[in-house]
Amino acid sequence: MQYSKIAGRIRTQIRKFSGELSAGISKPAGRFVTEAIYGIGARQSVMLSEIARSLNEDITFKKTEDRLSREINRRGLGESVENNLLSIASGRIREDTLLIVDLSDISKRYARKMEYMAGVHDGSTGGVGNGYWTLQIVGTEAQGVHITPLLHRLYSQRAPGFRSENDEIIAGVKTVQSATGGKGIYVIDRGADRNKILHPLLNRKARFIIRMVGSRHLVYRGRHILSSELGMRCPMLFKEQIIREEDGKGKSYMIEYGYRSVRLPGRKEKLTLVVVRGFGWKPMLLLTNTKVKRSRKSVYFIVHAYLKRWHVEETIRCMKQTYDLENIRLLKYQSLQNMIVLVLCAMYFAAVKMGDSIRLGVLAHHALKEAKRLFGIPDFRYYAMADGIKTLLEGFRRPFMVKKTLKTKTLQTNLFVP
Repeated sequence: MQYSKIAGRIRTQIRKFSGELSAGISKPAGRFVTEAIYGIGARQSVMLSEIARSLNEDITFKKTEDRLSREINRRGLGESVENNLLSIASGRIREDTLLIVDLSDISKRYARKMEYMAGVHDGSTGGVGNGYWTLQIVGTEAQGVHITPLLHRLYSQRAPGFRSENDEIIAGVKTVQSATGGKGIYVIDRGADRNKILHPLLNRKARFIIRMVGSRHLVYRGRHILSSELGMRCPMLFKEQIIREEDGKGKSYMIEYGYRSVRLPGRKEKLTLVVVRGFGWKPMLLLTNTKVKRSRKSVYFIVHAYLKRWHVEETIRCMKQTYDLENIRLLKYQSLQNMIVLVLCAMYFAAVKMGDSIRLGVLAHHALKEAKRLFGIPDFRYYAMADGIKTLLEGFRRPFMVKKTLKTKTLQTNLFVP
């Protein structure tokens, strides 16, 4: 199969996918969504100048860039596209799908004019620098390797209307929970074991697994006891050998784990504290409202579910690196928030849409092959898929035109229509 034909068919799929994302918005906005997702994938960049170059329009470059600059600042665009993506993605979420909640940041060390920048961790200096916080929610199955990007939001403590990090997390969970009909288990790292997160999750009957820092009290057998102390006293019922990939190499751990039935002070809901030893001198404490039985399989599900977030954290790093998020240069806060949602959509296309059927799988195979990886394709293939799409589209120089979206019931119908 000629690569120009493959690239042309990938273009067709981007148009169809973008048509689904553009439901309910104006034609100019829909055109921009299509162009942005295409450009982000073709150039692996969030810079409007790179997106403009990918389109190869028969007008001056400045006119293309000016149009993109106007559209990216369109109010309400990000919210509409986010809702449409969640509607598309919600069918992939099952009752026990893990919904990994992760906070990250975008550091803008040298920026001066970007709107509402706030303090974030600067990895290059180890201190605090300017930038923005991001909230991601990614779905995955406990025993699977595939991911479903669901939510990606950018926020700043200095922006009008901002209240707290807690509110941002709960707002994100509420949005995903509404879209999925309450399905899934939210997996959140240390720092989320605070009342302003735990109580809203319980009030909303959201299932969760949260790693505790050990400094809060729990109710065990009618007594208030420090969670760290309870963890030290918990009997280890089971053993397991696991392998964690660190710096590209597998490292073996022998872990022990057990559990205690607990409650939060002032609450009636039955919770379980799962205790894991073997990753350091302090036990790992996992608090969950998911039902846990006295069996290896039941308790290990909670352990494995939390450890799965280590794998999905690679997704978060991949998103930042693949699309060069740290190089985002938009000045307006609205534009930044819109762009983050469009990056999520580009990632969804590469991670999900390209493999949703046998025929799309053929395109995915060629995209992966074109990535030319030296050491093969790992289970998590997103890096290679994104690289393959970029390589195929970069070599296809025909101007990218947003054609009228074909009315099809599914993405697979009329796959080979040019």
